Amino acid sequence: MVGPAPKRRAQSADDKESRERHRGGKPVPTTPVKSDIEIARAADKKSIWEIGKTLDIPGEALLPFGNDKAKISADFIKELEGRPDGKLILVTAINPTPAGEGKTTTTVGLGDGLNRIGRKAMICLREPSLGPCFGMKGGAAGGGYAQVVPMEDINLHFTGDFHAITSAHNLLSAMIDNHMYWGNELDIDQRRITWRRVMDMNDRALREVVAALGGVANGFPRQGGFDITVASEIMAILCLSNDLKDLQKRLGDIVIGYRRDRTPVTCREIKADGAMTVLLRDAMQPNLVQTLENNPAFIHGGPFANIAHGCNSVVATRTALKLVDYVVTEAGFGADLGAEKFFDIKCRKAGLHPDAAVIVATIRALKMNGAAAREDLATENVAAVTEGCLNLGRHIANVKQFGVPVIVAINHFLTDTEAEIAAVKEFCEEEGTEAVLCRHWAEGSAGVTELAEKVAELADEGHSQFAPLYRDEMGLFQKIETVAKRIYRADEVLADKTIRDQLHQWEEAGYGHLPVCMAKTQYSFSTDPNLRGAPTGHGVPIREVRLAAGAGFVVVICGEIMTMPGLPRHPAAETIGLNEDGEVVGLF
Repeated sequence: MVGPAPKRRAQSADDKESRERHRGGKPVPTTPVKSDIEIARAADKKSIWEIGKTLDIPGEALLPFGNDKAKISADFIKELEGRPDGKLILVTAINPTPAGEGKTTTTVGLGDGLNRIGRKAMICLREPSLGPCFGMKGGAAGGGYAQVVPMEDINLHFTGDFHAITSAHNLLSAMIDNHMYWGNELDIDQRRITWRRVMDMNDRALREVVAALGGVANGFPRQGGFDITVASEIMAILCLSNDLKDLQKRLGDIVIGYRRDRTPVTCREIKADGAMTVLLRDAMQPNLVQTLENNPAFIHGGPFANIAHGCNSVVATRTALKLVDYVVTEAGFGADLGAEKFFDIKCRKAGLHPDAAVIVATIRALKMNGAAAREDLATENVAAVTEGCLNLGRHIANVKQFGVPVIVAINHFLTDTEAEIAAVKEFCEEEGTEAVLCRHWAEGSAGVTELAEKVAELADEGHSQFAPLYRDEMGLFQKIETVAKRIYRADEVLADKTIRDQLHQWEEAGYGHLPVCMAKTQYSFSTDPNLRGAPTGHGVPIREVRLAAGAGFVVVICGEIMTMPGLPRHPAAETIGLNEDGEVVGLF
């Protein structure tokens, strides 16, 4: 299975049981708790020009999409060069469970909390994919009173970035087949075309297809397939590019397949890089929106962390660092995937230096990692919490391997007991860090001020000694082993001779310096999604490796992970529609 966790939304506040939460430490009210979308629709939003003013962005530098969202012009971004950077704070989490963790919600809440205590801060998030929205994970705009708005737009078409990425990707696909049709001047071996098509929707039937059937006029039949747009190399390229010039260079470097003599063929040779850059010109510009508390937020790019590098765009993060004193960003899924790739790929490539990290956990999710059944999560079980803390401890140790100071955020639920919370705090103290209880879902920034104070202090102390996990000079297979053994605690990496030979050939072709992007299940440190907690002694089987030369990494596909997800038995799309007032229902 790929991508989304087995629940409607990624944040703990989005789980149905999160409606049982209290507000302000008071008993559960007799009147129904407002849903996320009801809270979002009631928001007192400011115009996007007012939000821009808080960042000293002039009106002419905003390219508006309506009154509540806008892109930031490339010219303005260029003018920021030379300004000092603010502090960079990463929000990551334990391995996701159906109980919910709340990483995006905590990112939004922490950004609001920093502003509440007088620090100039903003958040940087990824854009949600339509696939999970209509599948089973739901959107990714936060929850409760820690959301970004307009949440309906953000979770649907937003500013069209994903559509532009899909179009640019498939333009290259069309030009490859067109080149083959008109004589194949580059002598491409159609059996070795590696470039697949994409769409931003879950559709298992498209994982493997045969294209160009129907006769001579339709070209040469060949086997191909579709990935979801968030797994596209174009998505990764957009998120890692510095500007349009860098974007076109990276697009040109894409390896689309191989000739009969096994030499690579690039997008530049197909002559598609210029047109693709045109399609992506506007998509390269970061999107500015606001939180429920009218604090600024960049939402830009959206790669999944279990099949791609799982971080928002470099240009958004760098721009934010020039505009505020503290930037809070998130990386997808658990720290074994999102944080590792944030450090080893994004920070390495962009020259970023994170100052602090926050690991999000819930008592409920820790219980599940401690083997408690989902139906028993509302019952106090200190033993299960303590056992589940082993998963949290593994993530704490992993983040510390990168030299980044870390703090734990306990995302609060009504059913959490004092004894369970105390057990987590005691465990974290033994691990050399601190755990802070947070109520941002129910109370907004007022419920997260303690975390904001401690995170700001941690970042300001300047103790971060960030360094990637491995050196560029290491061999590709050695890099894979380093991640598997040091992050996943595996005993071995299982790869047949074909895969090892392919890695060696890429090294000989000059790609050996690239980092590796591990694609595996998000639910476990292992490749078995049912193996929770902190397993050791397992093997990491590699099924396939893919060269993403334009993005600048090698994708390592492990276990049963798929780059095109399927829909569940009852997808969210079955309940999504419009009510009599023309409002979206069922999406959240």
